[in-house]
Amino acid sequence: MTAAPSPLSPADRPRLGLRERKKIKTREAIRAATYALVKEQGYDATTIEQIAERAEVSPSTVFRYFPTKEDIVLTDEYDQLMADELRGRPPGEPWMDSVRHVMRLAIEANNRENPDVARLRARLSVDVPAVRSRMFESMSTTGRLLREAIAERHGKDPDSVEVRVYAMSFIGGLMEVSMYWAEHDFEGELSDLVDRALDVLEHGLPIENT
Repeated sequence: MTAAPSPLSPADRPRLGLRERKKIKTREAIRAATYALVKEQGYDATTIEQIAERAEVSPSTVFRYFPTKEDIVLTDEYDQLMADELRGRPPGEPWMDSVRHVMRLAIEANNRENPDVARLRARLSVDVPAVRSRMFESMSTTGRLLREAIAERHGKDPDSVEVRVYAMSFIGGLMEVSMYWAEHDFEGELSDLVDRALDVLEHGLPIENT
């Protein structure tokens, strides 16, 4: 059995209605304005009013799409797409092979759209306590999507302790990869670090012979 077309590939994404396309366009404008202002003057100096003016929307519109400034930095369109991609993989494919495939597609999609955004987000998660705190809070949303995908694949209860621990170990590992990458001045490829993290999740901590 072959995999379904990838929702992470622009050519294969389903055609959205006008209203949803406008919402995505507005979210992207707000995010782009935020990233530009943060690069120009720093995170703390950037206000919602400035973001709204740069994005040509009202401050209330910014808050309607993103409850906090930290959410603008951290939120993207990939969580649901990644969950959908996992569901589309062949049922007999080893789970970690599916995960590696989806992560590769997500990193490629991010690099294709804006290669600097991942670095900026990772740097802010290290340097700005409010962003880091909100990032940990947002783990529950991402973890829920992953739990559902894992449960469907393996026929388990998404609320079981085993599925919850497995999903959050994965999410937490990826967050640590992002922070490690920033702390080491973005040395090396993010995809290689993700592969190393997945190796640990799959095989456990490597033990060197003494």
